Amino acid sequence: MLEMFEYEFMQRAFIAGILIATLASISGTYIVLRRYSLMSETLAHSALVGVAVGLVAGYNPLWMAVIVAVISAWLIEYLRSSFSIYSDAILSILLSGSLAIAIIIVSLGGAFNNSLFSYLFGSILSVSSEDVLTILIFGSVSLALLIAFSRDLYFIAYDEEVAKTSGIRVKFLNYLLVTVVAIIIALSIRVVGSLLIGALMVIPTVAALQYRVGFLNTVLISLFIALFSVIAGMTFSFYFSLPSGATIVLCVISIFIISLVINKK
Repeated sequence: MLEMFEYEFMQRAFIAGILIATLASISGTYIVLRRYSLMSETLAHSALVGVAVGLVAGYNPLWMAVIVAVISAWLIEYLRSSFSIYSDAILSILLSGSLAIAIIIVSLGGAFNNSLFSYLFGSILSVSSEDVLTILIFGSVSLALLIAFSRDLYFIAYDEEVAKTSGIRVKFLNYLLVTVVAIIIALSIRVVGSLLIGALMVIPTVAALQYRVGFLNTVLISLFIALFSVIAGMTFSFYFSLPSGATIVLCVISIFIISLVINKK
């Protein structure tokens, strides 16, 4: 089994996968508790617009994905807080609009190639050393922010109105959370793919919630599920020549089903 670590691309893949699993599972806990599960899909499609622009214009697709995802996250939070529109409606509108824009840009620029395909479905085995370094730097900052404001973010997720009356900077923290999530998603699409990142961010938390063990333990269980799924998924992917992103997601779903069965009994 250890023979796969003889290859440098597998070493980079495991490092990137573990980093993304950690970031996605922890941030996903707050997203799920906020009933914002669809945000991961929306921001992933928004990031895809950045990737399309980068491929067509010749810029770094990863950086463009981060920029567009962050702008989209700010737009979502602005519309949610400033207009009487349901959150799920806002997310659905932006998801459809982002996907349409990405398709048009790609069609006009003729950029539908293997590079774009890897961002759609993930290509963790092609992650470069530069990608790993970028994920490590921005991921560390994002994780530090989540940990630093974890208590207030949980309070807001539990009851936003009570949090406001308690003097918590709700607006600032809402923008902070969506910004961090946008960055994590943009960094993740190269690993898991824009069509699959929502699963890695949401399903581990939903599976962990089945055990009803409190917030901190839920985060730890979600983290374990995400890490195990990424490691198992990449191992299966390597030995059976399967798509890495899809294999990781199937591992997450399998654990979710097991969690349902265990807690049903």
